[in-house]
Amino acid sequence: MTVRIGVEEEFHIVEVETGLLAPRADTMLETLPADTFTTELQQATVETNSAVHESLAGLYDDVVSARRRLDAAASAHGLAVVAAGTVPLARPQDTRPTAGRRYRHMVDEYRLVADEQLICGTHVHVDVPDRDLAVRVMCEVSPWLHVLLALSASSPFWLGADTGYASWRTMVWQRWPTAGPPGCYADAAEYDAAVRCLIDSGVISDAGMIYHDIRPSAHQQTLELRICDACPRPETVVLVAGLYRALVTEARERLEGADAPGCGDGRHEWLRAASWRAARSGLEGALIDPGTRHEAPAAQVVRRLLERVRPALEAAGDWATVRDLAERALAAGSAAHRMRRAAEAEDLLACTDLAIAETRGEDRPRRRPAAPARNLTPPGRPVARSSGAGRAGIAGR
Repeated sequence: MTVRIGVEEEFHIVEVETGLLAPRADTMLETLPADTFTTELQQATVETNSAVHESLAGLYDDVVSARRRLDAAASAHGLAVVAAGTVPLARPQDTRPTAGRRYRHMVDEYRLVADEQLICGTHVHVDVPDRDLAVRVMCEVSPWLHVLLALSASSPFWLGADTGYASWRTMVWQRWPTAGPPGCYADAAEYDAAVRCLIDSGVISDAGMIYHDIRPSAHQQTLELRICDACPRPETVVLVAGLYRALVTEARERLEGADAPGCGDGRHEWLRAASWRAARSGLEGALIDPGTRHEAPAAQVVRRLLERVRPALEAAGDWATVRDLAERALAAGSAAHRMRRAAEAEDLLACTDLAIAETRGEDRPRRRPAAPARNLTPPGRPVARSSGAGRAGIAGR
């Protein structure tokens, strides 16, 4: 039986004319079903929750459908939504926290960390009904998660400036006390004890604030991937989901075997360094090869991952789709790469327009009325130079 998957996507809400954040989540969500669309910490962010799927084609259709409904709700108010780790022209003063005791506590306790939570991610859930097994799988797949981050990287700009990173969202996210690699645990009891210790310390208020790159869900029988940026193109969501499901499947099969492996050498400090490298370079530079723990070209590491999980992809009928999507991603470059190219050619608002268009599934931004030349790049902070490539649809569609 094919292992089921689902995704949660976070989106920025922006004003179409200015590209600035708009704290209008409650207004937008009034006409949308609460089981699929919901709020986040900041009112300039909304989240969609897919149904559970066995096929990548079904997941793709679901993601596209939810984006269309969200875009329609935004357009009715002169707004747009952007699936990207950050938006170029975000400013903390342009949003406000969502009402509720939990969010108010987060704002009061974490101050600037919460105020600057102007980031969006893609979360993928894969069924793992046995919680003990889920905890052990978490350790097994962690060495490859930075590759999925590189594929999703879409946040080169922060507060109007080019950060030099492909995923600045990762840098912002790591300021939370529980963000980063999860560590290794023998079973669910040991993992839950570690979570309880963090809660008892007062550093976090509940298990929902475990912000590791991967975690067993507190409410579902799934293992949740959390390391990735939000992805402008829905095809990238499918690529990441397909690879992650295959990683989990491959790890489960090994752990359920007669000679189940232990936790390697027990060393995990290099995982944070690998995530930093992926956040810095995306697909345009080197990544750390989990086999050697040395730098290697991103394309080489991505293809090594493909070969590692090929049996699981073939068993699920996903090999051709995922391989094609991966090769297209390598050819086109990361979303961060495309965004920089748009900013270099015009300005940061053009970069936002590109991200809006890709979120909508369009080939290029919609034409704006003629207007005086804009200069939305802060003085003294030129955008990075890059090259780009065109959009590709999901393989076989």
